[in-house]
Amino acid sequence: MITYIGLPMAQVSPDAISAHTRTAYAPGVEFRIGEVTLCGSTGTYLASPAHRHADADDLSELPLDKLADLDAVLIDVSGNGQRAIDRGQLLRYDCRGRAVLIRTGWDQHWGTPEYFRGHPFLTADAATYLAGTGAVLVGIDSLSIGDSGDPQRPVHTILLGAGIPICEHLTNLEASPDGDEARWVAEHDGYRTLHPPVTHRRTVEFHGEQRLIDVREVEAGLALAAFRERG
Repeated sequence: MITYIGLPMAQVSPDAISAHTRTAYAPGVEFRIGEVTLCGSTGTYLASPAHRHADADDLSELPLDKLADLDAVLIDVSGNGQRAIDRGQLLRYDCRGRAVLIRTGWDQHWGTPEYFRGHPFLTADAATYLAGTGAVLVGIDSLSIGDSGDPQRPVHTILLGAGIPICEHLTNLEASPDGDEARWVAEHDGYRTLHPPVTHRRTVEFHGEQRLIDVREVEAGLALAAFRERG
């Protein structure tokens, strides 16, 4: 799984630790233990303010009320044919106190070279607007929330500087209700997670077949998805 060109791929070694168990237990008793090496920016991920600002809060310091069970607004700009999403496309939405999810439709290119070229993004002015309106989280179904061709990275700087976490590489936002009816929360097997219920599915090829996988299981699940892609 390549999420961003230049960052290391997930590595899965299914039996990396197994040999160490053979001398720890009775003869013939051993356990299969693998090893997972995973870059933090893999798959759908959440960037805390410390991602851009070294002295800001990291993920462990963010309060749950900034990450889970949030009112959300889905802003659908998929069809406008523009890469840059500016302030004007956000003005009619109530973003205060909400998770703002930007649907561009770019997730349709996931797993192809096209995903890394010419992706949609928020402008610096749009980021300034969202920070000023009191958005509590901003997510997008694209390679990056800002223009990956701009080395200044103003959108990350503005949003994370305002203490607003960013979620990138969302997918399947078309299955969410438009406008103010969305909600940033999922119920899974009786447990409430930090993820929306429709943004963590990926289609991968496994032994010649297209399979839909769920990568909500954070690091282990994402690594397993990478392992399956490699066959």
